[in-house]
Amino acid sequence: MRTLALLAALVAASPAFAQSAAPESSILKEIAAGVSADRLRANIETLVSFGTRHTASDTKSSKRGVGAARRWIAAEFASISKDCGGRLRGETPSQVMTHERLPGPTEVVDVLGVLPGTSDPQRVIVISGHYDTRVRDVRDVTSDAPGANDDGSGTAAVIEAARVLCKHRFPATLVFAALAGEEQGLLGGRILAEYAVKQGWFVEANLNNDIVGNTEGLSGVRDNTHVRVFSEGTRSTETPEEANRRRYNGGELDSPSRNLARYMDSLADRYLTNLDVVMVYRTDRYGRGGDQVEMLRHGFPAVRVTEAVENYTRQHQDIRVENGIRYGDTVDGVDFPYLAQVTRLNAVTMAALALAPRPPTGVEISGAVSADTTVKWTPAPDAAAYRIWWRGTTDPQWRYSRVVPPTGQHVLKAVNIDDWFFGVAAIGPDGHESPVVFPGPAGTFERGGVPK
Repeated sequence: MRTLALLAALVAASPAFAQSAAPESSILKEIAAGVSADRLRANIETLVSFGTRHTASDTKSSKRGVGAARRWIAAEFASISKDCGGRLRGETPSQVMTHERLPGPTEVVDVLGVLPGTSDPQRVIVISGHYDTRVRDVRDVTSDAPGANDDGSGTAAVIEAARVLCKHRFPATLVFAALAGEEQGLLGGRILAEYAVKQGWFVEANLNNDIVGNTEGLSGVRDNTHVRVFSEGTRSTETPEEANRRRYNGGELDSPSRNLARYMDSLADRYLTNLDVVMVYRTDRYGRGGDQVEMLRHGFPAVRVTEAVENYTRQHQDIRVENGIRYGDTVDGVDFPYLAQVTRLNAVTMAALALAPRPPTGVEISGAVSADTTVKWTPAPDAAAYRIWWRGTTDPQWRYSRVVPPTGQHVLKAVNIDDWFFGVAAIGPDGHESPVVFPGPAGTFERGGVPK
């Protein structure tokens, strides 16, 4: 009865050509309120205390090096699990890897906290950050490399998100991933992607947080009200045939990663105060990369979350003072209230995705030489309703929507297929809504292809 009443209310509130949104969620508000800037500070201070976390640094010491750092992260996940009934499971996928940035064969270890889903455990939402660090010489394994912001900030956000979200139960599985080897060629990201494939995970989203705690740019201008979300335009695994279809019918701006970024933008507007998502239509910063690239190569939707303004005197630097300028990635360069805001965005996004049904599959449109557009999709048992979205082909955001019953087909009368882009989102019994899925291979959240 509750589901039927909700469906009736959503349909009634969604007339033709009216933009509407899902009702606000008290759970998401509670999750946002649970994030602690003090805990984020404590996490980063501990990470910095290990001196260097270079991927090839000391693994035996209990106080210094990458080994001490990863054991501490694993212990944090174990402590969090203890506080939430033992539900957070620790895992440490690893590989011995070689790379020109490593002195020789090196064991690269990812540290995961896995919160199993209650009803759809193979559907997985991942938050990641890399815990390894470096100085100017990428092969220097002994010099102090505190990595407070790059990427202690992302690692701290992963741990804090685990603490907050572990207190709740979700249909989908949440994975909290602290990765190593990023500075040596995204090695930890590759391990994570290959592990996800081996486990048979349907990875709905990877939120990769890399450099998310600084608010002062090189010019001295501060920005603590924006965060950038980078997303690829066309899928990394796109085949030549799929590319031909996309070039003809559109989809360059509607990969699952791009619609995941739009989803995050809408959540920030609704659940956060004074933090706006700036969508950047690139896979990553110009000429640079992060661990989400490996997830994309393996066919999984992924975005990079990064602070609005970067300060390059604090990235990949030896600690020093030169010409009156302080260099080095130290704790004093992190704005903890801002980092808390970014962490809230991640935690709310993970929860919203996990509480909603899976993104729709089988989305198709038809209507050539017609005044109407027919939208089709494959109905799923966990969806109480669907929302059809459409927007002008040059609009950056979805503009119009209509909630419809879970029949698998709906005709949009007097909406000409030639003039609009279309998508479908699934709505659960409690009103939580999935990201929008663009029709065809260009927009599907299902894993596609193999690494290129």
